Amino acid sequence: MTMPRYLSTEWLGELDRAAAGDAELTGLTAGVRLAIQQVVTGGPDGDVRYAVRLDDGAVRVVQGEDASADVTVTEDHATAVAVSRGELSPQAAFMTGRIRVGGDMAALMAHQALLHQLDAVFAGVRAATTY
Repeated sequence: MTMPRYLSTEWLGELDRAAAGDAELTGLTAGVRLAIQQVVTGGPDGDVRYAVRLDDGAVRVVQGEDASADVTVTEDHATAVAVSRGELSPQAAFMTGRIRVGGDMAALMAHQALLHQLDAVFAGVRAATTY
């Protein structure tokens, strides 16, 4: 089975299904409310915006702008692809200015374990992604 192309509507749907279907993630997000806006600039289809919403046990990935996001993560397409493929760590990209983070950094830092689990859940989708 071929996965949809990176950042396509279909790809975001695969992330959403993976997150919603993971029992461990559901447990980790109980009592947590956090919205992370992702902005990927300069891609083949222009800029892409999507949000990861953690809402008391429910995890959703939704396409578009989330005006109520707690945190916004912005990166160019090349950086996003390198991070997604595992060629560049998010930490290294942040430290070198290739990823910019705005908003409530304390909330982001407070939920590192949860975000690592989210990354693990998304790994299966990324492994089969077409770039």
